Amino acid sequence: QLQLVESGGGTVQTGGSLRLSCAASGSISSMKCMGWYRGAPGKEREGVAAIWDDGTAKYASSVKGRATISLDNAKNTLYLQMNNLKPEDTGMYYCAAFECFTVTYKYWGHGTQVTVSS
Repeated sequence: QLQLVESGGGTVQTGGSLRLSCAASGSISSMKCMGWYRGAPGKEREGVAAIWDDGTAKYASSVKGRATISLDNAKNTLYLQMNNLKPEDTGMYYCAAFECFTVTYKYWGHGTQVTVSS
């Protein structure tokens, strides 16, 4: 089992920045391909960013150019740097680990809340 714990959420004003962290423990060997999702009331859960074991990163069009996903294997920590935040970025942000080839998500954290005020 891989345990994931997110942190770094909070309330920021429009245009502000946040860096979300996701600390992993347990079956670290499963921490090869990781992603960030977000959910908000009344909205479907949205994939925000993902990173593969070869360093390839992909982003949702809604955050492209404003978000950077990174994985520090030495610290067993996944990050999501979000800049120029907008009210529509408000939501619960979850990190998750997926199988690299099938992109099947297997492990999820409990989330960290991000609120962007206008």
